[in-house]
Amino acid sequence: MNLKYNTRFDTFKMMFKQIGGLLIILGYTMVVPLLVSLLYSEFYSAAGFLISGLISYLIGFFLNKTIQIDREPLNRHALIIAAMGWLSIAIMGALPFIIIAYITPVEIAQQFVPSLTDYQSSIFYFKNPLHALFESMSGFTTTGLTMAVHEPSIGKGLLFYRSFAQWIGGAGVIVLALAVLNQSSGKIAFLLYGAESSGERLRPTIIETARSIWKIYLGLTLFSFVYLVIGTYFILPEYNLLDNIFDSINHAMTGQSTGGFSTLDDSIAGYNSKAMEMLYLLPMVLGALSLPFYFKVFYEKQFKQFYKNLQTRSIIITCILGGIILSFMLLKSGVISEPFRVGVFQFISALTTTGWQTSDVHIWDAAAVAFIVLGAMIVGGAAGATVGGIKIIRILLIFKGLFWHINNYFSSENSIKVVKFNEKRLLPDEMNRELAVAATFSFIYLIFVLTSTFITYYCMGTGYSITDALFESASAQGTVGLSCGITNPEMSPVLETTYIIQMWAGRLEIIPILILFRTVFLGTKPKVV
Repeated sequence: MNLKYNTRFDTFKMMFKQIGGLLIILGYTMVVPLLVSLLYSEFYSAAGFLISGLISYLIGFFLNKTIQIDREPLNRHALIIAAMGWLSIAIMGALPFIIIAYITPVEIAQQFVPSLTDYQSSIFYFKNPLHALFESMSGFTTTGLTMAVHEPSIGKGLLFYRSFAQWIGGAGVIVLALAVLNQSSGKIAFLLYGAESSGERLRPTIIETARSIWKIYLGLTLFSFVYLVIGTYFILPEYNLLDNIFDSINHAMTGQSTGGFSTLDDSIAGYNSKAMEMLYLLPMVLGALSLPFYFKVFYEKQFKQFYKNLQTRSIIITCILGGIILSFMLLKSGVISEPFRVGVFQFISALTTTGWQTSDVHIWDAAAVAFIVLGAMIVGGAAGATVGGIKIIRILLIFKGLFWHINNYFSSENSIKVVKFNEKRLLPDEMNRELAVAATFSFIYLIFVLTSTFITYYCMGTGYSITDALFESASAQGTVGLSCGITNPEMSPVLETTYIIQMWAGRLEIIPILILFRTVFLGTKPKVV
């Protein structure tokens, strides 16, 4: 092996070349919100997307075409590329917010504000680059926390861009680049795919796998769109049809990506309809299920996966039981007028990490907040889906390992007990290895949440408790997007930066971020630990 390949210089050359490909893709995607802006005659927004798209494309083209490297990558390089690639996408993705905020005249921006209201357009919050980066990171990582205090007042173009960013980030920008550009070698494609997604190969090649994922993802989104348009039309026949279509396409994208951005000022509560909240339960659950699960059902016709797949079965059961338990807890607290309506919707929104909100969590009692944090937000949906959190498969594995270790004390010392888990048969050494990885990740995840909770507690505004701090931190780390009010444009820059890092780490499951920091500060040489 050439020792020069172990230098940080070679590592960063490879990283910036791959980042160039991602920025080219980002430049192309700006065309879609540009067209939406033109459709609604929002010419300043259209100009912002045009400028941002050109900047992103030119930088990406320069990096991708001028940097030459012929070395074979290692696994750590893919992790570093994934970490830095997502950060680059979030930084460049913040440009439209900043540019549009600066070039849009006040009188034009105020036209976005709904009639019979007197607040200032939220578009001007994005003149602060940190707010713009926060919104972009929240979008691409499918979190849903926002700096847009009054969402409708930023215009249709930016509203669509926020949803579109979540939709792209849901299936993965790296997976999208692999599916579209087809420029990576087989090995780097495999490593990049594994660094960003579940790593499960569904087709003979990674490029074919990436394309299959996007076909399934697009199909599910189209289904949700049609479902929401029809459902809204029958539930709210007086609702303007064009608004219905705009809301539905945005909510289909943010539902399938479990992102949770909304076109309404009060999220799904803005409809003020119990039937509409029930309508929106299905898109959240669909987004929380594994994309490989859908592949097996739709491509391989394995319909038995609906009851055989461990993650799918567990998510559905947890949604039902968790919704009932939270409802009874809210009923007992007496602070919510319709506890079952709120409890079911908010638990499913938290477990699927979608983040659509219909209740002011700040007024909940501490027990209900702790339950939704520990039982839903930290757990998350299925591995291989667009969700955040530890993932339900790891939680199940840890519980399986706990019972397995206890049962070992009752087994013969000479017996070799095979463990059955998730349609696999694991030998003791394999089980210990899987359990160690799951437990280590869960431990690191909780350390991130607790650290952020203490930072939040000492940096948040007045009127909030330590329970609120835990809730907001778990929401950022799990890319959930539910908020008790701590996240707002007046929040501390230290806290805002903390949440940006959490959202970034939460989308990539932390390890790539730690690998990147280790490379930047300690280099690529092995260290004795």
